[in-house]
Amino acid sequence: MPKINVIGIGYRPLGPKTSEALLASTVVLASNRLMEVFPSYAEYSVVQDRLKIINNVDDVMDFMATTIALDSNAIIGLIASGDPMFHGIGKRTLDRFGPVIVEILPDLSAVQLASARTRLSWDNALLVSLHGGPNPEKRRKLPYERTDLPHLLARHHTLFILTDRENNPALIAETLAASETCRAMTITMHVCEQLGYPTERITSGTPAGIAGNSYRDPNIVVLHKSGESVPPPTPLLGLTEDSLSHSRGMITKDEVRAVSLHKLALPQTGVIWDIGAGSGAVSVEIARLAPGLTVYAVEKDAVQLAHIEANRATFMAENIQPVLGIAPEALADLPNPDRVFIGGSGGNMEAILSHVSERMSRGVIVVNAAQMETLNIALAALRKSGFRTNACQVSVSRMRELGGGNSLEAHNPVFVIRGER
Repeated sequence: MPKINVIGIGYRPLGPKTSEALLASTVVLASNRLMEVFPSYAEYSVVQDRLKIINNVDDVMDFMATTIALDSNAIIGLIASGDPMFHGIGKRTLDRFGPVIVEILPDLSAVQLASARTRLSWDNALLVSLHGGPNPEKRRKLPYERTDLPHLLARHHTLFILTDRENNPALIAETLAASETCRAMTITMHVCEQLGYPTERITSGTPAGIAGNSYRDPNIVVLHKSGESVPPPTPLLGLTEDSLSHSRGMITKDEVRAVSLHKLALPQTGVIWDIGAGSGAVSVEIARLAPGLTVYAVEKDAVQLAHIEANRATFMAENIQPVLGIAPEALADLPNPDRVFIGGSGGNMEAILSHVSERMSRGVIVVNAAQMETLNIALAALRKSGFRTNACQVSVSRMRELGGGNSLEAHNPVFVIRGER
């Protein structure tokens, strides 16, 4: 049976088990970057004649597959950086070849070493990857964008950030220095360059002081905020109209929003389009209920889009992406959705639903309609595209004080239409 040993290097001499696995390898794979470190290991001179340099991850995977196909007893030593299971090649190797023949033999991770060098515990730190991987054409989808870092710092005292040449320390520092949110905080930024190399260097200072300088690869950034963290606003569900920025009452009413969210049956991850997002009330509730969802809030009115951006910042809803434009044209460049909410169509309901139908092979669409005509158009378009449909009418009467007593004030009813396939 073949064997793949994924061997982390960079910070410590190899232990007996790891050294034995490397020396037993019939072929050893490494990248040019790791060759800056690997020759300093005692085992290098023994395996040097079995060493093959491959820099592209896809090529590494294909080479290992071919080697195993040709030799069922092949033992492959795959040299990796630090802990291969922390944003490294370990998971990719396990996904491709399975746990039976793959063994992970880690070194320290860059986060562990950065924690030791900066004397900042990573017990409760937030770990953020801005590292795009070695192949620019197949960059990993980043969990956070640089522009979200100020909001993350508002919640957490310490962030450890894996960088790359594009998302480098200087650019991160510029983003923080330009942020009004960050200017109200006391932030120390540590840039840990080439950890484990003879050229290792730690630079500490304010974001403004770090910005504009250049730093050697590889590096990791540690951000530490002094003072109290700001807890996320509560509740997760049940934001009121008064708590959200909006214009002239142009906002989905609380009760209608609650029904619409229930009808959407939100998944934990995926993509949702909020079309005719208005002030972003539905987008904000979705983003907070399901942080793993990316919410594209599509709105044609620049004033309303400003409300979306304000609410996104207020409620730290980093997974909302505001989009200025008219649907369906504005939807063309968005990733395919798993859920769609339509709060306003601007008279383009049929065209919007036709576009959504082409882009969403399965999932749920929820439409809010104030008029019977819009209800009929939406139902007909959904049924034409093969969606199973149902609808309800939400009629809300709210209590208000009147003189010495109370009375009920009726609001305009809203149809909530649901389509699923």
